[in-house]
Amino acid sequence: MIPAKDVAKLTSALPFWLSLMLIPLIWITAGLGGWWVLLVPVTTWYLFAGLDAALGLNLENADLDTTDEQLHWYSLITKVWPFAQFLTLFGLIWFATHTDHLSVGATIGLFFGMGVISGTIGINYSHELMHQKNKTERWMGDILLAMVLYSHFRSEHLLVHHRYVGTPRDPVTARYNEGFHRFFPRVLIGCFKSAFRAEKEMLERKNLPWTDLSNPFFRYWALQGGMLLFALIVGGWIGFLLFIWQAYIAIWQLELVNYVEHYGLTRKHLGEGKYEHVKPHHSWNAAHKASNWLLINLQRHSDHHYKPDRRFPLLQNYTDADAPQLPFGYPVMTIAAMIPPLWKKVMNPRVRKWRGMYYPEITNWHAYNKAKNPLPR
Repeated sequence: MIPAKDVAKLTSALPFWLSLMLIPLIWITAGLGGWWVLLVPVTTWYLFAGLDAALGLNLENADLDTTDEQLHWYSLITKVWPFAQFLTLFGLIWFATHTDHLSVGATIGLFFGMGVISGTIGINYSHELMHQKNKTERWMGDILLAMVLYSHFRSEHLLVHHRYVGTPRDPVTARYNEGFHRFFPRVLIGCFKSAFRAEKEMLERKNLPWTDLSNPFFRYWALQGGMLLFALIVGGWIGFLLFIWQAYIAIWQLELVNYVEHYGLTRKHLGEGKYEHVKPHHSWNAAHKASNWLLINLQRHSDHHYKPDRRFPLLQNYTDADAPQLPFGYPVMTIAAMIPPLWKKVMNPRVRKWRGMYYPEITNWHAYNKAKNPLPR
């Protein structure tokens, strides 16, 4: 265990600030143009995959008695990022529409890289912020999500995913043998519908219609509309389209991660719509050091679902005795997910091993594979 006094040191927090290097990097590539614009996705995917291989695993856990005050240098990065991303995104829109050295292909590639940043880092940081009780942090999370036109993710994640993960009611839980290219359109539609339904049902319990202004969807639509309008003002219709393009790439990055996090893992149906409680073994764990720096411990996902209110520095790592382990970090696993035969070759045997380890009494998995069990009550 890492003592709280050591966790609190700036030097301990600094590796998690590596994401900030992507801001000057994308500006440098924008200035260089050409094939250089691909340097951002190459860095986030391949450089950190290589660093994982070189640096190995981080199996240490921080002292859970570490206070919020001692986590200042960690939480600061998530508070700085929304401003950095906003200035970078709209600054690039202005730059790309007011320069003549970027070809059409280079411009598309540049905003592909921007989407990788706003998805890999931005949505991930919004995820950390939305889980906090502080209203300012939750608003920062909303602003980050509005920059990728995915504001409903907050409602879906907090009200649906955490409550129903591993059950047929959670569209984000990837089913066994379901390739990513089938998962992606299903989750895009399912997440919006389930998020809207969850907020509507909460209002109904207060005897209010969904059109009541307390419905956060009105805030989501206003923020997203403001972002689109600003992109139009800054960069015209080209800027508007570039904004939408980077938002799409960001969403694709998010859902690739969602696909990896719970693939094939289901909670046991206890009968009559009742399911067992969420446990660490219902999420894939990855202890790879460098990618956990980049993703602020998102890969310690088993603990996040077990204790959702923990800030990222305090998320605990689990051994293979308590949670299933990914063979590589997310940079490698998300690339594998784009190649379904490769993904299934790597992951299906691991899912079957997990089933035998935790649920040897279940002999027929058809209903779990097809999400045909009763919806949770």
